Amino acid sequence: MKPGYCGSVHDYRVLDSAVLHHGWCYDLTAETVAMPGGGSARREFLDHCGAVVTVPLDEEGRVGLIRQYRVPPKELMWEFPAGLRDVQGEDPAAAARRELAEEVDLAAADLVKLGEFYTTPGISNELIHYFLATGLTPVPEADRHERTDEETCIELVWWDLDKALAAVADGEIRNGVCALALNLTRLHLERR
Repeated sequence: MKPGYCGSVHDYRVLDSAVLHHGWCYDLTAETVAMPGGGSARREFLDHCGAVVTVPLDEEGRVGLIRQYRVPPKELMWEFPAGLRDVQGEDPAAAARRELAEEVDLAAADLVKLGEFYTTPGISNELIHYFLATGLTPVPEADRHERTDEETCIELVWWDLDKALAAVADGEIRNGVCALALNLTRLHLERR
């Protein structure tokens, strides 16, 4: 038997769980989990409400990116309209449509799910649902969301998909969620 190979699937059951801090969209949680070989380990992680990201794709095949300030890295970052799944019981597709309207004043005739992925599974259970939005039209002025805080200065910029993918490789786009969304979009378009 190879060193470190358990041979069968181990039941990593939670033996103990406690919330260490309650945050606005996550809890810092500590769990003690049964480990292979009879031991246990305590792990702290962010128990996150989840999120959605929406890739607006116009009729010319360009993707709509926004530049938004992010507090943890202290940077303005290129990203897609995205947001928390913080409305109780809201379907991910409805949340994606809501965020598209709130952040860039667009409605989508068609929404295709590109997948769902964990952002940083070593420290968080945040699951992001990725969508591609097409058939875009402006949200009527009277129905637009009033933006506050770091969302106040959001500007939508249309990028050629190849240029945006090159910007990931060149380090201009440093948001991992955005990089994955661009690649998922490319894969989806190639398979059509």
